[in-house]
Amino acid sequence: MAEDELLAFREHWKQELTIKNEAHSNCNVTLQPNREDSKLKRYFEDFGQDRSEPEKRQDSTSQGSSKGGQDAFLSAAKTPKEDQPEYVSIAEGLLDGRTSPLLERIQEERTRRKRQYYSLTSACNTSQQQPQRKINKGDKLVDQFIQDLNETNDIPFFDIELPYELALKIFQYLSQTELGRCAQVSKAWGVLAEDEVLWFRMCQTEGYHHGASVSDSPCWKSMLRDCKNSENTVRSNWKNRVGSISQLQYELGKVLCDVSSCDSYVVAGYTSGDVRLWDTLHWDSAASFLKPSPLTADVTPRPHVSHIRVNNTVAVAAYDDGCVDVWSTETGQEPVHHFQIPGRVHALALSQESPTLATAAGLDVRLDQPDERGYWRTLCQATLPKPVESIVVVPGAGGRGGDNVPLVALSAGETVYLLAPEDLEPRVLHTVYGHPITCLDASASHAALGVKSCGWAMNDGGNKIQVYSLETGQSEMSVGNSAGDFSCVNLRDSPPHMLVCGNKDRRVRVFDLRTGSSVTSLYAHHMGVTSVQADDWKIVSGGGEGLVCVWEMRMGAKLWEMHNRHPVRHLRFNTSTLVTANIPDEKSPRGACITDDDLTAHRRHRGVICHYDFSEDSTSQDHVLPICRSNYVESSGYNYNIGLAVPYDILSGSHPSH
Repeated sequence: MAEDELLAFREHWKQELTIKNEAHSNCNVTLQPNREDSKLKRYFEDFGQDRSEPEKRQDSTSQGSSKGGQDAFLSAAKTPKEDQPEYVSIAEGLLDGRTSPLLERIQEERTRRKRQYYSLTSACNTSQQQPQRKINKGDKLVDQFIQDLNETNDIPFFDIELPYELALKIFQYLSQTELGRCAQVSKAWGVLAEDEVLWFRMCQTEGYHHGASVSDSPCWKSMLRDCKNSENTVRSNWKNRVGSISQLQYELGKVLCDVSSCDSYVVAGYTSGDVRLWDTLHWDSAASFLKPSPLTADVTPRPHVSHIRVNNTVAVAAYDDGCVDVWSTETGQEPVHHFQIPGRVHALALSQESPTLATAAGLDVRLDQPDERGYWRTLCQATLPKPVESIVVVPGAGGRGGDNVPLVALSAGETVYLLAPEDLEPRVLHTVYGHPITCLDASASHAALGVKSCGWAMNDGGNKIQVYSLETGQSEMSVGNSAGDFSCVNLRDSPPHMLVCGNKDRRVRVFDLRTGSSVTSLYAHHMGVTSVQADDWKIVSGGGEGLVCVWEMRMGAKLWEMHNRHPVRHLRFNTSTLVTANIPDEKSPRGACITDDDLTAHRRHRGVICHYDFSEDSTSQDHVLPICRSNYVESSGYNYNIGLAVPYDILSGSHPSH
């Protein structure tokens, strides 16, 4: 039965094709061969076997009526454009605004089939209505199938050729996920999505390898993936406190006075007058002992170190007698610059980008910087009405139209000044009588200062933090309404448009400078906050009781904490490391005098510097002491390493005693 239906179907279409050929031969104008008819014949010869016997009878009865509709369609299709080559018509269609000639051919095919359908339905009687609906359904499915084949075979999906640079310019606006999807579309798009320049720019945008070039890596896509995985691992180590902890100690230095850190450098000053410098990237090298200037080396007893600062190029130490020494972090040993100020140094600031040094002693302030040949010179000096309490070197251009002239912000009593070398006198940025400044910090464009409210001003919301624009010198925002004094503020190292501060009311607060609203407020410590820093997802704070706490900013939850005996006076972290310093308030405790039998102070009086490393390789065996890496085979040291580093399930062999 199926073979009879197939033969009848083929005979029916042969007759229809014969009628079409006769119609073409009777026409005076020769029409261009229609590729759709040849494809219809080829496609329907393969798929016509699904048609039923009633449908074939239906087609045979409606053959005459369909012939008239086809002749009308062919006569209407005769236009002068048919004499033109096909590529000319395609070009004209693209110029007219059509996206593809396929749409016009599909519309013509639909119109022809509608006419054929109307002619068939007019010739059918009422008894044949049900089979006719089956024919319509089958025709729709077959039409859709033919259209899909035409779209695939006749006109490729990506047949428009663009210059490679223009296509790359378009692809650079896509995200990583979108590039991955585009790479699966075609080979041409896959080549574009894997372009090295594209992934190099994306790697630069994400903040990785700023100083690199395109030729530094053979595959920047893999480089970006490795950086992402490393960042996720470091973040997980931060949250779970996985890494290595090292204590930077110098027993002969007696009591710790001040600590500063920048990137991999950590410098510390002691009551013995010694200054020590550590490079945390090269633990194999011993700590550098920075010698004092020969002019003061023979002074006995040695004055205490009052202030310490360091950046990537120089380290600076100020002593109680007013002397200031500057060393190079590359050479160390002997100082490269030395000067002395009358009186004790009360404030010291060093730029993180350049060797620009600001020193304040009493009412006097001076700004020093080396020239192109390396010779240090004093840029400017000034005398203020009140003693200077804090001083900050503004990073970057200092908000002065993009120039590189150093700018210094300093507080004295109730007033905040801006000092630049070209100014004859310091400019007043903020002053309110009876409202002293409790803390100060500055970024490249703004300055944040904590103002203590007294008397009637307490009714106006309490103590606040004023944010000023360094370019205009005007107050832009006032945040906070705490009853306690703001003890520390960090604007330089905070995320963009964010400010983190600590208060004596034992809370850490984060403010959004765009809206002036509080992002989070954490009850962090028991004796007030002494230092604080934040990035895009975490907050690290130190308190007067000696606690170092790590918080998750979004959830406001404490991740972990570490405790030491003395207040946390220094705290600084980067992507994978954290440096904290617990500095005692008592510099001459009992038992630490030079006349005592023990020349070194007891550990509980000295203070401590902790270095935390949360990088991926911090948990490797290289960071574990050799005594802790024993395989339980060696007899020496066997009783000292049980449960320290090597788990019992990876024992390489049994002990010889067994």
